Amino acid sequence: MKRIIILVMLLVAGSILVINFPGCRDTQKSDDKDLSVRERFRDARFGMFVHWGPVSLKGTEIGWSRGREVPIKEYDSLYKKFNPNKFDAERWVSLLKDAGMKYLVIVTKHHDGFVMWDSETTDYDIMSAPYNKDILEALSRECREQGVLFGTYYSIADWWHPNYPLVQNKEGRKETADMDAYNEYMKLQIKELVRDYQTKILWFDGEWEEPWTHEMGQDMYSYVKSLDDDILINNRVDKGRAGMEGFTKSDEYAGDFATPEQQVGRFDTTTLWESCITIGTQWAWKPDDDIKSLEECIRLLVQTAGGDGNLLFNVGPKPDGTIEDRQADRLREIGDWLDQYGKSIYGTRGGPLEPKDWGVTTHKGDKVYLHILEPKDKIQIKDFPYEVTAARLLNDGSKVTYEENGKMLNIVLPQNRPEAVDYIVELSCGKK
Repeated sequence: MKRIIILVMLLVAGSILVINFPGCRDTQKSDDKDLSVRERFRDARFGMFVHWGPVSLKGTEIGWSRGREVPIKEYDSLYKKFNPNKFDAERWVSLLKDAGMKYLVIVTKHHDGFVMWDSETTDYDIMSAPYNKDILEALSRECREQGVLFGTYYSIADWWHPNYPLVQNKEGRKETADMDAYNEYMKLQIKELVRDYQTKILWFDGEWEEPWTHEMGQDMYSYVKSLDDDILINNRVDKGRAGMEGFTKSDEYAGDFATPEQQVGRFDTTTLWESCITIGTQWAWKPDDDIKSLEECIRLLVQTAGGDGNLLFNVGPKPDGTIEDRQADRLREIGDWLDQYGKSIYGTRGGPLEPKDWGVTTHKGDKVYLHILEPKDKIQIKDFPYEVTAARLLNDGSKVTYEENGKMLNIVLPQNRPEAVDYIVELSCGKK
């Protein structure tokens, strides 16, 4: 029986160079309640992506393995065995916070059509599985209780639903195709996600397939904003995304933020963007998957922040609802790094310099942070826009020698600096 529940979302320690200068906006607010979702999202810099569902029983990729590694009939029946009785929303969200992440985006419906919440629109959902508990309700509530921004992923493409025209990977069309009826089905589900589960970030996908049009994307964007004008919607709601590079082709297309996939986005301080990248080699859980090293993770985080973007870092929980130890341990290591150097990531903006061969920069208030990812004894910066008044190495607090010679700022790192993945120099600056 359906019920509607109404609900009101690293590497070895590195070195950081920080520069302070007047006139820079301090993006770190003291109270998130006073911020819009856009501001909270931008200040967060780091979030957790979760791809999970009945497919975890097979250890293959979500959606894409349907009809490929796993026969369609078998894949579509996996939910009948899905009983993640060790799922614990509090532990998930606590792990997210231990990792230094500020928001969560969980897959609620992938291309395989299975719905991970108690929906009034279908019986092909979590309440028809042996688990028979609303996973989304638990996560939404826990995120609110722990002060975490809550987001949901929703696939436009749905190879299971009888009204969605395409069968699988463009392999033919269904006789029961009715895109208008399917669009209404989606809107009813989206309304549940926004109204009942208080989704604050809506992460669409599957827009690349032929049945979805630019006009449908514009309409869906407007519809979601009518439900909550403060919600953030990614650019995959429309047809304007430029492939895996992820940025929108032009402003005629809808979407609040760009979505580079499995790569760090380009330096762009005018567009809100977020790189989604896996901790392993596939999105859903894979036994004995290759997990990224701490150094790789920190570099990804620093490079995205330096480009003025966010990192949405994906984990794939196991069939029993737990996040495997290797993934959890790596996340906590990243959190340890952020405990030390988070001031150079959270609430910052990318720049003022574009990425260099030695690394990237971030800034906040009167501080500029040089993240030196390719260690050099001396860094030369041409036409640095501020007057430097002090410099220190965040890794150990030691003073950093610097001189301004004409248009060139020369920075010399201490010879006896600690070993690190990211050398962070903190410069204090004033206006020139």
